Amino acid sequence: MQPLLRIAGAWPYLMAIFLNAFVDLGHKIVIQNTIFKSYDGATQVVLTALVNGLILLPFILLFSPAGHIADSTPKVRVLRLSAWAAVAVSLGITAAYYQGWFWLAFAMTLLLAIQSAFYSPAKYGLVKGLFGKPRLAEANGLVQAVTIGAILAGTVAFTALFEHWVTPSASTPSDLLRHIAPLGWLLVLNSGLQVVALYRLKLDEAQPAATPLTWARYRSGTALKNNLSILARQPVLRLSIIGLATFWSVGQVLLAAFPAYAKEALSIGNTLVLQAILAASGIGIALGSLLASKLSRNRIETGLIPLGAVGVAVGLWCLPLLTTPTSQALNFVFIGMMGGLFIVPLNALIQFHAADHELGTVLAANNWIQNLSMLGFLVLT
Repeated sequence: MQPLLRIAGAWPYLMAIFLNAFVDLGHKIVIQNTIFKSYDGATQVVLTALVNGLILLPFILLFSPAGHIADSTPKVRVLRLSAWAAVAVSLGITAAYYQGWFWLAFAMTLLLAIQSAFYSPAKYGLVKGLFGKPRLAEANGLVQAVTIGAILAGTVAFTALFEHWVTPSASTPSDLLRHIAPLGWLLVLNSGLQVVALYRLKLDEAQPAATPLTWARYRSGTALKNNLSILARQPVLRLSIIGLATFWSVGQVLLAAFPAYAKEALSIGNTLVLQAILAASGIGIALGSLLASKLSRNRIETGLIPLGAVGVAVGLWCLPLLTTPTSQALNFVFIGMMGGLFIVPLNALIQFHAADHELGTVLAANNWIQNLSMLGFLVLT
């Protein structure tokens, strides 16, 4: 892994993706914890699913433009513009916190998700050019581990500060947001640092798009159809994306349904305990991703895929059998570790088999299918 970190641009890139995930997750944690403290039962489940739906929606609706821009514009430039957008949105979120405008802060989750929809294809599209094709699996394991590390850090930091600043008298969403309003400046600070990191990366080259993306092609669905046809031509891409979509969809259902289950079945009322259990899955994914990276040096170890799938299934089967927070947390670590072994080679296969001039579109298609699947699972929740 050390040779990967010595590659020019590796550290600024990894810092940028860490900070981006930290900001996205931080605001989501604030909203989810506010919902958890203010609502119970079905209302809590519906609102939690709705906030997750707002995060997924832009990846579905903006699939074609996100892929087109990632292919026709230098990916580093896309990342920089997206990072500046995150700074602006974070300032708006901070203002909403201070005013106690819960529903505005809730809706601004959508704006952060729009910036992520453009950020994601460019972020993953840069991996092949930055680290090289022979080290795709190893690099993907590192990228996945850094992203999950950011999610864990965001979960711990924002939940701990949330619990520290909230008082027992704060029971409405507006009161809760006013108490934790300084957290908004943490979002702004990290968004700004992300901008600084991205200006340490050199601009990559981009090829003009063979077919321009027009409003007519977007509105009629022609662009969508043409972009998805790329997957139809390559079974490896199609099957890899289906595997990833299945894994993340199951994860979304767990994130949406487990808080209400934990509150009723395990009598967990502290958001720090709840988020610690959910974060345990992130620890597992990070460990599994690093292990997959170590086992995939200079190759893509496809044997990890079935092993990871079976492991996730076993962990899900054990979920309702466990009755303590500790046992649930350990099981979430196991599920996450098996998930890390499962997703790292699948991501590497997608980047390996996608043509360079279509990589952004393929990665956006990956996001589109994954998020459409996750949204469908959330609706069923």
